[in-house]
Amino acid sequence: MFSLSLSGGKRPFDELSEQEILALAISSEEDDARIYLAYADQLREAYPHSAKVFEDMAEVEHTHRNMLIEMHRDRFGERIPLIRREHVRGFYDRKPDWLRKNLTLDQIREETMQMEEGAYRFYHEAAQHTSDAGIRKLLGDLAMAEQGHEEIATMLGDRHLPEDARATEEETKKRQFILTYVQPGLAGLMDGSVSTLAPIFAAAFATGDTWSTFLIGLSASVGAGISMGFTEAAHDDGKLSGRGSPLKRGLASGIMTTVGGLGHALPYLIPHFWTATITAAVIVFFELWAIAFIQNRYMETPFWRAAMQVVLGGSLVLAAGVLIGHG
Repeated sequence: MFSLSLSGGKRPFDELSEQEILALAISSEEDDARIYLAYADQLREAYPHSAKVFEDMAEVEHTHRNMLIEMHRDRFGERIPLIRREHVRGFYDRKPDWLRKNLTLDQIREETMQMEEGAYRFYHEAAQHTSDAGIRKLLGDLAMAEQGHEEIATMLGDRHLPEDARATEEETKKRQFILTYVQPGLAGLMDGSVSTLAPIFAAAFATGDTWSTFLIGLSASVGAGISMGFTEAAHDDGKLSGRGSPLKRGLASGIMTTVGGLGHALPYLIPHFWTATITAAVIVFFELWAIAFIQNRYMETPFWRAAMQVVLGGSLVLAAGVLIGHG
């Protein structure tokens, strides 16, 4: 009783009877089939070909379940004991539905591989720890079946994901990455890098005090990051635009805004004014070219046009800050 309470009411696997092991395998196959169907529903709109793969994977799980039920009916009768993986200590876990809803396609595929590999390892190891010939053969057969699922997944993927379909899904995934992370992050980086130039350099030339300039730059960067993050997260929930989670977009925008401002604020931790100012100016140069590169790489803006826009605009803001500081 004491050991049972310590394990949270879970039974050790080696205490299960052969009938209970078979019942556990049946319920596990049913759960995995439901998981694959949930993946199919989640992917159907954006990735219809991958959704078909998971539908077929679920069908395979149903086939295995039916075979196991027939085996149970032949050996133990019609009544299947109620035992699930969460009732057994050390049994491989499956995440609940609400923890799988926001997984990307690659994460779903990785989760699937882990599911099949975990099931195989468990059955294989369990077979090594039993001396009952019937249980050992049963666990060995289950291990072989789970090991074969990976090959089945590859085969189904080849059937439903020809090269053109793979290319389409990769393009969809790339577009979603750009909409959710790159666009908000780029907007934040541009705002943080450019909009803080004037106040930071104006403060630097007005006061000549590197510490005061750093504090002004820090407050401007953090304030702008918070403002941009909340604005991005609040103005679009992503459901109609397809831009993805507002939390992810808000974090991308807010963090990159702060980073953009801090890039040329941190040099003013250097106590020597001109050393700090020259260092900040060099960092500004690299920030602006980085923005131009990202626009060219992800937004397909011609590099020299992006460079002219960003560098020219940034230079004007920098010049304005210096002139205001001198005034």
